[in-house]
Amino acid sequence: MFPRPSFPRVDALVRRAVRDTPIRDSALVQRAVHRAMRRLGQPTLPTWYHETYRLPLPGFEASMGAELRRSDFVSWYLADTGLVRLEDQRSPQRISYRDLARVHSAAWLDRMGHPDTIARVYASTLTEGSVAGVLQSVRLACGGTLAAAREAVAGRRATLNLGGGFHHAEPDKGGGYCLLNDIAVAVAVLRDDGFRGQVCVIDLDAHPPDGTAACLQRDPKAWIGSISGADWGALAGDVDETLLPGADDDTYLHALDGLLRRMPRPELAFVVAGGDVLASDHHGGLALTVDGARRRDERVAARLGDVGSVWLPAGGYHRDSWRVLANTALVIARSPVPQVPPSYDPMSRRYSWMARSLQRADLTDRDDYGLDDLAAELHLSRRRPRLLDFYTPEGLELALDHYGMLDQLRRLGYGDFRVEVDCETMGDRARAFGRCRGEEHLLIEVVLERRKIQGEAVLYVHWLTLRHPLAPIVDGQLALPGQEVQGPGLSREFSALFARMVERLKLAGVAFTPSHYHMAYASRAVARFVSPERQGRFEAMLRDLGALPVADVTRAVAEGRVRCNGEPYRWEAEDMVAWVEPRSTDEDASRREAERCAFAIVAGA
Repeated sequence: MFPRPSFPRVDALVRRAVRDTPIRDSALVQRAVHRAMRRLGQPTLPTWYHETYRLPLPGFEASMGAELRRSDFVSWYLADTGLVRLEDQRSPQRISYRDLARVHSAAWLDRMGHPDTIARVYASTLTEGSVAGVLQSVRLACGGTLAAAREAVAGRRATLNLGGGFHHAEPDKGGGYCLLNDIAVAVAVLRDDGFRGQVCVIDLDAHPPDGTAACLQRDPKAWIGSISGADWGALAGDVDETLLPGADDDTYLHALDGLLRRMPRPELAFVVAGGDVLASDHHGGLALTVDGARRRDERVAARLGDVGSVWLPAGGYHRDSWRVLANTALVIARSPVPQVPPSYDPMSRRYSWMARSLQRADLTDRDDYGLDDLAAELHLSRRRPRLLDFYTPEGLELALDHYGMLDQLRRLGYGDFRVEVDCETMGDRARAFGRCRGEEHLLIEVVLERRKIQGEAVLYVHWLTLRHPLAPIVDGQLALPGQEVQGPGLSREFSALFARMVERLKLAGVAFTPSHYHMAYASRAVARFVSPERQGRFEAMLRDLGALPVADVTRAVAEGRVRCNGEPYRWEAEDMVAWVEPRSTDEDASRREAERCAFAIVAGA
């Protein structure tokens, strides 16, 4: 049984409340539950997090489907629901090279800082400005794992690091998106500190622990158990590995029960609670549900009991990977909240909270509106252009900084930002520029207008381009249609920013016309095509092609290789809207059209 004091009536009430409460209020329910837990003496889950855990590799995010914001999302969720407040989250220290040298060779430590080495490990193009950011992220995560391990041993309790689990790094090389092996380094440091107890590594990432096995093979009191969805060949040492390609929840959990029975009694455990076990993860090779991953964690927590443990996120190449990690936190913190509600959006929640500290006067200079109007009547040019007749250039720059977007651009190598606003024929245009190596680059360009759709005023996005020109698309790296250079990885931030603009300007929603499949796909959870028939055809595409990588589908459409009912299909660029309040739609018409259409991709040009 899961080792948390059981209050069946309370637990049932909490589960029902979280399930039945509207999403905008479910966080309030969870906060009340977690405040009550603190009042009853439930200790706060020791959690390590740093905002620079997010790798400055937007190309890696785009090509691999990795959610690089995962640690941010979980940190925000824990704070929003009161499980682990921001002020209670621990900030890690960078691991020292002296500690790294206990595991990794001097040759590797020297080589790993080279741009070409990092680019190979992460299978991603890399700019000069990103090297320091990647090393900062990885060393901080390793430091977090070491600090969590020390507390786990001292306090005989579960701890959580929102970064780490780099189980593919070996003593003299990296691989599989892992530069350093944080688990092996933490074990080596603890051994040097005098810890002689049994260490167990329960590796539940979808891929084998080849690096950890190589690093720990000479430690006689280190046991490694693993369940993987892919066979990477023989592993160093004596690893208890179970291969279950394509396993569903029941098959996986049955194998996990056997693995936990075979595990020796540890004095310290590392749980690599990978987020890549989901069926929707393109790189994992397993087929678990989010609920199955949570039940995985419950079984491990029950088996460990009061053993000190360090829980780590490891891999995850799907947008729901953050939910797996957040549910891990709920389990090991012994929360009666069953899981993260399916429609909970951490970025929207975070931006909504942050918007409260931005005042109207910060974004516009409406105080002298009358003088500006008088100047306009006299055909004078006193009034500066504003985006949507509201946002000044300074206000937009403040917003970009406030919401963390300029910090992300700084980590990519840009600085000395400035924003321009002017009027275009189709709407108002804002552009953000940044300098690098003495040259100014266009980084952001957006064209917006107020427009009526179905009788409601909405924010219409004519154009949005997010550019990372220091990282051009290299030969052999296929671009998405219309893409000239890599993006900076800020598309989700801008979606949340548009939602805040709609709220501030009292509009009914955000509308745009997706010119390619991948644009509609990215917005599918919140936006619908205005035409029910067009929505139905899109739903048919998602049904028939949605399991394929998004980039492959969008290229196939652009290249004329997609067929609808056997006929060549050309992408239909029509309006989509994300309404603030739910609207009645003709679901029957959409369903009939979806049933009528069948999509397939054919080979050739």
